[in-house]
Amino acid sequence: LDNFAIPHSGGCKMGKRTISAHEGALKSLGLKIKTTDTHYEVSHGKLGGADITMLEAGDTSAINTLVLAAQIPEKTIIRFVPPNYQVQEVCFFLQKLGVQIEGIGTTTLTVKGKDSFNKKISYENTEDPIESMMFISAAIVTRSKLTIKRCPIDFLRLEMEKLKGMGQQFIVSKTYLAKNGFTSLVDITVLPSKLKALPDKIHPLPYPGINSDNLPFFVPIATQAKGTTLIHDWMWENRAIYFTELNRLGANIHLADPHRAFIEGPTKMTAAQVVCPPALRPAMIILIAMLGAQGTSTLRNVYSIRRGYEEIAERLNSIGAEID
Repeated sequence: LDNFAIPHSGGCKMGKRTISAHEGALKSLGLKIKTTDTHYEVSHGKLGGADITMLEAGDTSAINTLVLAAQIPEKTIIRFVPPNYQVQEVCFFLQKLGVQIEGIGTTTLTVKGKDSFNKKISYENTEDPIESMMFISAAIVTRSKLTIKRCPIDFLRLEMEKLKGMGQQFIVSKTYLAKNGFTSLVDITVLPSKLKALPDKIHPLPYPGINSDNLPFFVPIATQAKGTTLIHDWMWENRAIYFTELNRLGANIHLADPHRAFIEGPTKMTAAQVVCPPALRPAMIILIAMLGAQGTSTLRNVYSIRRGYEEIAERLNSIGAEID
């Protein structure tokens, strides 16, 4: 298409959702983007390669830039790229289509694209480390022995180290390859453990740091750790505010400011009725806390969870939860 229109971005309500990183990079490659009150108008003339420095280490903005660069036969250099699992996955897929990409797994990608694609391929995405972390968190909070299979270990290593520092015990299998042929997987068995708070704050960073989407899962875990845990969610203006929703279940969480939450533990969680916040991970950690709470809890307005976790009630029920 030479031109099209798309609505403004939506998603979780956790603060300002800017498209500056997308816009700056895509314009460098030849797109024209006009912002109206309700949508973006996108058009282009001749596309050309460029040397781009991303305005932020954003996964989706890097992927959008990659996909456009893949359609340009000239060389494009993309700098300040987060080498996160989503970005690497798109690189592997584009390579199979014949796009030349150097630097996968680093913060600088060099792309030489193609002006047309006419090739039948078969490709399978690897498993999601955020789902792995969700099940790890649920097992820890419910003091369960649980084996989570096919976990992308390279994108969970720091999360695992932090949990080990809290006293959490695991059994980890030998690594094996995902069906995409690139990603290293393991099976992780979570063992019931006695937890203590870490002396250092827990905070996200671009890969290989703790994934921003994995950070909230430490909140219900911290409610069961002896001492005070500081969780610093610096990436989002408003997400940490939602962490205090766990107080309705008996947690002891205090906000120092919109980004920092102090969690006192261990606390006994009890059943309650809670309305999901309009954000995926904060909604999910409420469900996890409810699994570890005594009694029957009611979670309302669960659209946020269903948007990100397919058949989550059925899958949790298959390992012992009771969710109607």
